[in-house]
Amino acid sequence: MSAGLTRGDAARLAAVILIWGLNFVVMKLGLQGLSPFLMGALRFCVAALPVLLLVRPPRLPWRYLLAYGLAQGLGQFGLLFLGLQLGMTAGMASVVMQTQAFFTLLLAVPVLQERSRPVQWLGLSVALGGLIAIASAHGEGPGQMTLIGFVLTLGAALMWAVSNLIGRLAARVAPYEPFNFIVWTSLVPVLPFFALACLQQGGAGVEAQLRQIDARGVGAVLFLGLLATLLAYSLWTRLLQRHPAGKVVPWSLLVPVVGLWAAAAVFGERPLPLD
Repeated sequence: MSAGLTRGDAARLAAVILIWGLNFVVMKLGLQGLSPFLMGALRFCVAALPVLLLVRPPRLPWRYLLAYGLAQGLGQFGLLFLGLQLGMTAGMASVVMQTQAFFTLLLAVPVLQERSRPVQWLGLSVALGGLIAIASAHGEGPGQMTLIGFVLTLGAALMWAVSNLIGRLAARVAPYEPFNFIVWTSLVPVLPFFALACLQQGGAGVEAQLRQIDARGVGAVLFLGLLATLLAYSLWTRLLQRHPAGKVVPWSLLVPVVGLWAAAAVFGERPLPLD
């Protein structure tokens, strides 16, 4: 289906933009008490385990579920959480992550054989110019974006684009319910995340963090698992099922509007002009 966006689609997009815009502040708060890999493991535990037995797995080849779970779960959020821990600010993360729109459009042409319009390339070229300016403005002081944080976040955006394509390819194989798809693919990164957390900190370190988790950490994990993963990605997958990637993905460029506002309100982050 590739008709214009309906009112329902517009409402889905608005919900996704709001949730994902707040998402970066919540991640930053959660990382104050949890390591990146442990927070990733808990996020996807919350998204998958409570409802796993209540929903049937999608009638898709398992390679699609595994590929999506590794790209969107382990790849996107493993890199993003590391980037946030290593100096990426919440507001700038919300901006840089939207390069997934550029990567998705770039990959959708050869992989999905989707046609793109010149105006889409023009808009994304302008966005790319802005990205280069952002990268050149990195710093090393407190509250400033570090270069390693920027590079890791850019890698996370690429993995998000890959997961967009996998979801779109899966929809061509067989129709599937987005909620079921997100639940079962959320199961994929849980064990890899726990394994990486143990490798990074040791089993005792992981156990200590779990014992000491506070209300802020629990709230962050619940928000990320239930709202940012189950709800938002189910809505996003539904939109990608119904419309070409080039029509849906550019709307995510509105996420930084919410992300920058939320980061300014919570952390006092303010974008600085180039010197």
